[in-house]
Amino acid sequence: MLTLPQRTRVYRCHHLDSTRWDDIVPRSDDIVITTSLKAGTTWTQRIVSLLVFQRVELPKTLHWVSPWPDSRFIIPRAEMREVVEGLRHRRFLKSHLALDGLPYWESTKYIYVGRDTRDVFMSTWNHVRAYTPFARELLNSGENAPAEPFLEPPEDIREFWRLWITRATHPWESDGFPYWSHHHHARTYWDFRHLPNLLFVHYNDLKADLPGEMRRIARFLDIEVPEQKWPMLAEAATFAAMKRDTHADARLEAMARARRRVGDRPEIVTRPLSP
Repeated sequence: MLTLPQRTRVYRCHHLDSTRWDDIVPRSDDIVITTSLKAGTTWTQRIVSLLVFQRVELPKTLHWVSPWPDSRFIIPRAEMREVVEGLRHRRFLKSHLALDGLPYWESTKYIYVGRDTRDVFMSTWNHVRAYTPFARELLNSGENAPAEPFLEPPEDIREFWRLWITRATHPWESDGFPYWSHHHHARTYWDFRHLPNLLFVHYNDLKADLPGEMRRIARFLDIEVPEQKWPMLAEAATFAAMKRDTHADARLEAMARARRRVGDRPEIVTRPLSP
């Protein structure tokens, strides 16, 4: 008999509130896309949107077509519940929760996206420094405001590396501050890799063979795509197309800038740090 995941942790911080998932009533064909942070979340959401709708245009921006229920700061809890329940297409929801904080339903398809720790760190470094004062105000206020305000990042990337790799936000983690642990998140899903409704996708595989990975995701989701549509869908999921597509998300240009910088990792993440 298969061992099934159990929800044993509550994740609460400036970004997350895992208890918001208590408001979600599962549907028989739900999809959950989960990454730790800066590991291909928006890219995978875009891929799944293309498979679900089988066209480039979306009814709304990706942010609202594929909402993020465990986000504490974007909209109030009641509004998020309404947004999620109001979706009329096959739902594909975003989450940054580890599996020990996310509801597990056997009818739901879970897509976990992994990425090299070093690339996650570099993308996080670029991301955290791009926060505006307004964004920080949102993170540090609102419903269930965090006891510990979101960190102002240090100026030195080496100092941020030490902080990120050795300090945690939650007591059961060992790294990831000021966010959450990339490694604990991965472990919670890896321990249940045998489950038939959990698919592992890797960022590097998406880069190496995007059409092939899209077909693999479609098979997992039991989505049939007419052969003549595949070239259009695969092209629409490329970085170049996503930058052109106003439906994808306003955040994509910032992501693209960060991605260009991640391409060549600095020495900080390829050799031991000197004092």
